[in-house]
Amino acid sequence: MTSAVQDVKSRIDAIEQSYEFFLAYAAQGLTTDEGAKSGADLRDFLAKMEGALDGLAEAVEEAVGPAEPEAPWREMVDVVRADAGAALAAIRLVSAQAGVSSRLIDNLNANIHLRALLTDLFLVDELVG
Repeated sequence: MTSAVQDVKSRIDAIEQSYEFFLAYAAQGLTTDEGAKSGADLRDFLAKMEGALDGLAEAVEEAVGPAEPEAPWREMVDVVRADAGAALAAIRLVSAQAGVSSRLIDNLNANIHLRALLTDLFLVDELVG
């Protein structure tokens, strides 16, 4: 496995782990993350997801290199770029809030861009090796 493929797989793992944490956080019914142990963890997972999303499309593009069929991969990288960009905007907006409630995270989890990205990544992960 090339380092570029490993980078993509690491990013996908970070995104999936963060999303799983978000699901658990949403179920807690917290009105804010301030002062809660899971609140500190939430900020860590938001940062982890932000780092994984930033540059994700470029990482996928590098991992597939001159893959065949070339045109469909180029199109898929464009889809990942759009979905990752939209999900990143939502993550950054939530991260910028002084207090993050379980309800806000539940709404983030339901964000269609984040969900679309997750399904994009299930496909990409399977195909990059």
